[in-house]
Amino acid sequence: MADIDISQIRNVHSTAIRNAEKANSRVTNPLGDRFGNDSSFTNIFNRAVENINTTNAYLSDAENEEIKWSLGETDNTHDLAIALQKAETALQYTIAVRDRMLSAYKEIMQMQI
Repeated sequence: MADIDISQIRNVHSTAIRNAEKANSRVTNPLGDRFGNDSSFTNIFNRAVENINTTNAYLSDAENEEIKWSLGETDNTHDLAIALQKAETALQYTIAVRDRMLSAYKEIMQMQI
């Protein structure tokens, strides 16, 4: 049996062909791919919220290290520097993601329908 490239077939209403396309398509599916990787908006939003929670945890850790160091409970500046750098990097990443999301939102809102 000859192999047929079905990636170019569009607007077909047959269930068998649609199922075959889902199984063999290389086109990104917004509802997830055949490997179970979900790239839906809900998944992206949940990952963004998880990113914010991680950033908040790093900021809290850095603040705790600062308090310990300023109260004299520890003299380990290495841990303080690492906590501050982690918090700063996580905050910069979160701000970059926020800016990109706002830019995408504005671009979508300016689309003419």
